[in-house]
Amino acid sequence: MSDGVQKSAIFLMTLGEAEAAEVLKYLGPKEVQKISSAMMEIKNLTRESISEVFHEFLLLASEKTTIGMDSNDYIRSMLTKALGDEKAAGLLDRIMHNSDTSGIESLKWMDPGAVAEMIGNEHPQIIATILVHLEPDMAASVMKFFSERTRNDVLLRISTLDGVQPMALRELNDVLGKLMSGGGTGKKSLQGGVSAAAEILNYLGGTLEAQVMENVRNIDPDLAQKIEDKMFVFDNILDIDDRGIQLILREVQSEALIVALKGASVELREKIFKNMSQRAAEMMREDLESKGPVKLSEVESNQKEILKIVRRLSDEGQIALAGKGDEDAYV
Repeated sequence: MSDGVQKSAIFLMTLGEAEAAEVLKYLGPKEVQKISSAMMEIKNLTRESISEVFHEFLLLASEKTTIGMDSNDYIRSMLTKALGDEKAAGLLDRIMHNSDTSGIESLKWMDPGAVAEMIGNEHPQIIATILVHLEPDMAASVMKFFSERTRNDVLLRISTLDGVQPMALRELNDVLGKLMSGGGTGKKSLQGGVSAAAEILNYLGGTLEAQVMENVRNIDPDLAQKIEDKMFVFDNILDIDDRGIQLILREVQSEALIVALKGASVELREKIFKNMSQRAAEMMREDLESKGPVKLSEVESNQKEILKIVRRLSDEGQIALAGKGDEDAYV
């Protein structure tokens, strides 16, 4: 758990129920889940710790200005000029709430099992269209509830999906609205494609990932290769530069790293140790040696959590992830 999440939890716990609720309205499902979990773990807060959090908040608040207020039009215009209509539309759909996707947005707050049950009987093309609008880790969690046949079909459709037209998105949103209630823009929205399929497969992991990829390879070997070239797995951290490794290590809990490294290559372990202080590296080596057998599922789970941090740092532009299939590519 990051220090920022803990501080946010402390701040909201001491802010008051009504005020905290107002703040949470502006957060996404992942942020709400993380902060709520942290709030549940808070025990025996000292006056000093509360004071430190509020002091930091006041310092940050005092640095803010009115710049950025009511700035949607400015941001839209700026991004369109910089990126062009289509690229800007894709990015804006990620950072701004779109009325055409309100039903799809609601799915992000649901349990993956409930989402799978709701959409599982729809046509695979509809399922694929819905899943590319979810975060890759949630899409993967939903796919785990499908039959192998459906999972394979949906992944193939995701990897060949080339955008969703506005009218189709509105119709899909209406269908979801009816499903959730118990009944039956002028630009392209989020796109599927090879990159989307690769991201979802990264989170699917283990046997299921291998099964899906084998199916794709049997149907279209070239497509399978393109997906594999875009995938980023734990050992690919080896390709990140030393500065990037150090940024990652700042955000990873020691215990999670120890478990994750149990399933890592010797080369990756050594690169991690090289980017620690000598004392920290020695302690990590000792902890790894003394750690008993760990379930593969536990290793994979911790590796996935670290990969989430890696992808976030990549999305923020703090580190670069080299694609496996192209030295000049970034994913």
